[in-house]
Amino acid sequence: MSDRKQIACHRKTCHRFNDVGHAHALTFSCFRRQPFLSKDRTCQWLAEAVNRACRKYGFDVWAYVIMPEHVHLLVWPSQIEYNISDLLRCIKLSVSKRALSFVRANAPEFLRQMEDRQPNGVVSYRFWQRGGGYDRNLTEPKTIGWQIDYLHNNPVRRGLCVQPEDWYWSSAADHARIRVGPITVNRTSLPWMTEFVK
Repeated sequence: MSDRKQIACHRKTCHRFNDVGHAHALTFSCFRRQPFLSKDRTCQWLAEAVNRACRKYGFDVWAYVIMPEHVHLLVWPSQIEYNISDLLRCIKLSVSKRALSFVRANAPEFLRQMEDRQPNGVVSYRFWQRGGGYDRNLTEPKTIGWQIDYLHNNPVRRGLCVQPEDWYWSSAADHARIRVGPITVNRTSLPWMTEFVK
């Protein structure tokens, strides 16, 4: 089924479908929707993690936006066999480790913001919200075009910038051919949807 939603989810479980040739619209949030991505430092860690993970697992990034408390990625697997969960795990684990290391060394009082205390008393520290986030398989050019516009307009809707291209942590400027962003975008892998990409 094309453009099916993957969140037949019970809170922590997100069913993912690694279908050949399907793009994935991914959304994942910071722990308790806190603005952990409001600093350039953490956004840069995320950008580096996305670039590394996409090279490692063979994904092209078609579009992205990093918001203060959540992330949207539109990715396409460049190989027949892939596992979208491996990509996400690689990205999130890298950022979590760097953030926790930085906080422990430079701002230990901030650990309270990351503390996840379970009813049994076990404490862990989180950068990302529990659960699988949101994953939607996309195949239709119009839907993909709409998804790219939606991602790019997130900062505008929130009042963070006037034009999508003004937001540094987004692929809007890449698509507008203004500059190359911190996350590598490969538009050449989607020539069949050129009319939908500005």
